[in-house]
Amino acid sequence: MSTMLIRITLGLLFLSLVPLKSVDADYEQWCIADEQTPDDELQAAIDWACGGGGGADCSKIQMNKPCFFPNTLKDHASYAFNSYFQKFKHKGGSCYFKGAAMITELDPSHGPCKYDYFP
Repeated sequence: MSTMLIRITLGLLFLSLVPLKSVDADYEQWCIADEQTPDDELQAAIDWACGGGGGADCSKIQMNKPCFFPNTLKDHASYAFNSYFQKFKHKGGSCYFKGAAMITELDPSHGPCKYDYFP
């Protein structure tokens, strides 16, 4: 009986040492392009986010800027979508872009290209 009590005590001690994230805690989230989205839909979403009233800062995906490479529609869309999402997520903005985008909890930054994250 005492062995069982020791095992239970050790199990509870172990569980008390494991850090748990609060249910109310904010998780870091970025908005990226969904890989399954056709190129024409990605382009239309980039056009809106960067120039058609979206308000994203797309200056870093221009030639000779830190996020120009890789020079793919998906990568440029991911940067633009995240720029919009971070800027407007607390003002009712979303990461939807007519189904062209998705949320990730993995930082998509790479090399000199740093994706914004605002808590």
